Amino acid sequence: MAEAERIIGTPDVEGPDEAAAPDERPKGRRRIAVLFAVALFAYLLDLGSKMLVVAKLEHHEPIQLVGDLLELNAIRNPGAAFGMGEAFTVIFTMIAATVIVVIFRLARKLYSLPWAIALGLLLGGALGNLTDRIFRSPGVFEGAVVDFIAPAHFAVFNLADSAIVCGGFLIVILSFRGLDPDGTVHKD
Repeated sequence: MAEAERIIGTPDVEGPDEAAAPDERPKGRRRIAVLFAVALFAYLLDLGSKMLVVAKLEHHEPIQLVGDLLELNAIRNPGAAFGMGEAFTVIFTMIAATVIVVIFRLARKLYSLPWAIALGLLLGGALGNLTDRIFRSPGVFEGAVVDFIAPAHFAVFNLADSAIVCGGFLIVILSFRGLDPDGTVHKD
């Protein structure tokens, strides 16, 4: 009878008077499609922006956007943030590939919409920078990432980096709020 009274389109979760086993995950729709849609959007936005930057901005003078505070300046970065670790490009490639594998594994038990968005941002950003590392010069797994957003007194970055930072920030917030990827909420 409870199933017939459930509103169509709502997840199949137990009501407040029905006790769930502690190890039982919430039922309902997995959010894999949201994760991949967000990842695809972030990836295509990053890829498109880098193609435009390479075609129109590379080997040209920087474009001032907000006085001396923000400019577009195409650079190739073989390292990490602030140009550190230029000799470790292969390691950064392996880290990005590992992040992608972990996200694919987490996707199997993903029931939380906010986690789907956060992981989608991470996945899209990791794929964007991994694409550069694999396909850009000087060679496979040693490619330099195209960075072009240059705020004053800060590292030059790209949209993939922005997606990774936003996804990571969202994961920290969700963790502090006690929300797990499987949809369970911890009150402690």
